Amino acid sequence: MRKIDSGAVGIARGEIVLFSDFADDGAMWAGSGDREIRRRISFDEPFAGAPVVSAWITMQDVASDRNTRLDLAAEDEDPEGFTIVFRTWGDSRIARIRVGWMAIGTVRSDDMWDID
Repeated sequence: MRKIDSGAVGIARGEIVLFSDFADDGAMWAGSGDREIRRRISFDEPFAGAPVVSAWITMQDVASDRNTRLDLAAEDEDPEGFTIVFRTWGDSRIARIRVGWMAIGTVRSDDMWDID
């Protein structure tokens, strides 16, 4: 459990189309085996420390004649942003994926002092 001991808590959220590979036969649609896409997300304003980030699939378009194998994670969280990582494998054909995300953490306030 992460405890936030500041009265200043920030919440950032967003949604992006992570990829759309069916139009140009990109790797997620036309490839096979292990495949991965990483996309760095930058916050509009930095947090005071690394926030807690959750990410989820809000839309998926996949081939109906193949197994659907999806792995989504938020990695490399820091005060300025994080990386969305999407993986698939085997013969899965993924045309496109849209991802929603939310970050919650401490933000700087006038009551916070820098003490070195």
